[in-house]
Amino acid sequence: MAESRSSLLQWINELLQLQLTKVEQCGTGAVYCQIIDSIYGDVPMNKVKMNTKQQYEYLANFKVLQNTFKQHSIDKPIPVDRLVNCKMQDNLEFLQWLKKYWDLNFPGGAYDAVARRGGKGIGGAADGRPTSAAARPAARASTSTASSTTAARRPLGVGSASRAASSSTARPASRSAGSDVALQQLTTQMNEMKLSVEGLEKERDFYFNKLRDIEILIGARLESEEHQDSITEEEREQLLAMQQILYSTEDGFEVPEGEEEGLEGEELPLEDEEETF
Repeated sequence: MAESRSSLLQWINELLQLQLTKVEQCGTGAVYCQIIDSIYGDVPMNKVKMNTKQQYEYLANFKVLQNTFKQHSIDKPIPVDRLVNCKMQDNLEFLQWLKKYWDLNFPGGAYDAVARRGGKGIGGAADGRPTSAAARPAARASTSTASSTTAARRPLGVGSASRAASSSTARPASRSAGSDVALQQLTTQMNEMKLSVEGLEKERDFYFNKLRDIEILIGARLESEEHQDSITEEEREQLLAMQQILYSTEDGFEVPEGEEEGLEGEELPLEDEEETF
């Protein structure tokens, strides 16, 4: 059966000598690092940011955690992108797994959590928001009971940090909405261009077919001369002139193979070409 939030918080506070009140406070990554350190004792705690209030600092902590997982061949994926948002459900699920792992691998004996983190307290996030620098410090082994009680009653400073977190959350949402609008505009432009190209292709085919019909008529008339049909020299010159216009090209233009069909036995003049269709 999965551990409850209250039992997990009690376990963390006893093991690490802390006074966390919410599972979400584990989203900074510092708690996870020290839980693993309590098992192996080789996590570079000097690299772990304790009283963190910026998400990039959370990411640095999870980088330390990922390296430790790799070092000890722990194949559990760490959903960093969800954990750093300090949401209760995501951190609860990961913490439940970590508790089971700890139960199986903790070697036993005393673990001086305060000394391992250099006497620093571990700050945390509440309600999914980073805390301010006035976050409650953890109880220390050397402090008196009165000092611990005072530290426990100190409220989490979330005012300015809450506004910063809200603004930080709003910016990605705004960028996402802007990206959607830009994508929709580009899609519309692309569809309009497709329609324009299709229209131009139809127009091209329409005039090409007309010119092709004219070409066939001219060719048929010229070929009729071979069958002794009457055709005047003037008409022949006019037909050849029209045929030359049909086959003329501009500089740099190449006629695709199979589209230009010359008359059998006729050599058309290719110099001094001026226009194309």
